[in-house]
Amino acid sequence: MKLLDDLGLSIAFGLVGIIIMVIGYLIFDKIIPADFNKELEKGNVAVAIVVAGFLIGIAIIVSRVVAA
Repeated sequence: MKLLDDLGLSIAFGLVGIIIMVIGYLIFDKIIPADFNKELEKGNVAVAIVVAGFLIGIAIIVSRVVAA
């Protein structure tokens, strides 16, 4: 039973982390005047690196919050 409880908590915290990352990306997209989606569709590697770095940074913060 403890295994199922731990699995359920892991799934819940994972979903919370993903939701927080999506919200963070949307806020980042609204603050910065560039259209990231359009640039990514054009294949702009520099924008892809910036977005990836931002998402990694948010993921590190979320993982620390979830682990606490």
